[in-house]
Amino acid sequence: MKKLIVVVVIAAAVAVGYKFYKQKKKSNLPVYVPVTATRGDIKDIADTTGDVEPLNRVEVNPAVAGRVDKLLVEEGTKVKNGQLLAYISSTDRVAILDAAKARGEASLEKWANTYKPTPVLSPLDGTVIKRGVVQGQTVTTSSVMFALSDDLIVVAQVDESEIGRIKVGQRAEITLDAFPDKVTHGTVFQILHEGVTVSNVITYYVKIRPDHPVSYFKSEMTANIKIAVRSSKNAVLLPETAITEKDDGTRCVYKGNPMNPVLTPIKTGLDDGTNVEILSGVAEGETVYYSNSAYVPQNKEESSNPFMPSGPKSKKTSTKSKSSSSSKNSPPPPMG
Repeated sequence: MKKLIVVVVIAAAVAVGYKFYKQKKKSNLPVYVPVTATRGDIKDIADTTGDVEPLNRVEVNPAVAGRVDKLLVEEGTKVKNGQLLAYISSTDRVAILDAAKARGEASLEKWANTYKPTPVLSPLDGTVIKRGVVQGQTVTTSSVMFALSDDLIVVAQVDESEIGRIKVGQRAEITLDAFPDKVTHGTVFQILHEGVTVSNVITYYVKIRPDHPVSYFKSEMTANIKIAVRSSKNAVLLPETAITEKDDGTRCVYKGNPMNPVLTPIKTGLDDGTNVEILSGVAEGETVYYSNSAYVPQNKEESSNPFMPSGPKSKKTSTKSKSSSSSKNSPPPPMG
């Protein structure tokens, strides 16, 4: 009787141990993580870079050659069309005033009032983005005294493979390298038709106007641009990680029993790199699954019960027989 009880206890222990062992081995099976489809907005984005540039850049040259008498504006000054920017003494006036100055103050004042300096006026409403001269400098009619800009815009450089997706009226987000925490919104208003080759790639320029003047914009600043090519509002969305793509390109999700979900085809729309629009196959609020671990198959040795006797081990082959077997299977030595 006691022997029977001992045998039953041992058998029970073996069964419990084997069950635990099998459960432990099941950790090699895929683990499925649930995710629920939600609703939200999604955009198809074209990422590119560009620069802050003037919409219209005008260089101001003096009407006459001579000497800069007085500068009235500096870089960054807002000016109006017709506003006085500087005074220039023509070459003749310079010669007369220099000669009069040698005769005394009275003579200088007389000739200064007789021959007035030439004014330099702003040709447009805008901002002085460059001052190219200093007071007292001699200039010619080709000298650039000022550069003016009416509006600062962003000019994006778009690869020819992407230019077909860009349309006038599309919205854009602009972030400057100098101000990475500030985002400016704008609209595409012009796409230039002539491309340029940059590093063996044909590039087209796309002009984007900010929604409002930006105080921290400066000409030639580098900009990172996201153009919303397409968008969908109130769409059914799933994370990109929940989508599985077959070899034939069919996009699927795992649905059904969370312990053994079934791969189900779906139809998708926009993909922003984080979320995917679901057109059919998954409804709002529905739960799907994705695997976060790969299946590791068990080998024959691992599948055996460690609590059961493994049986008699085969005898080791003698060194002599191994050597003999090896010599039989080895190739003959090369001839001559």
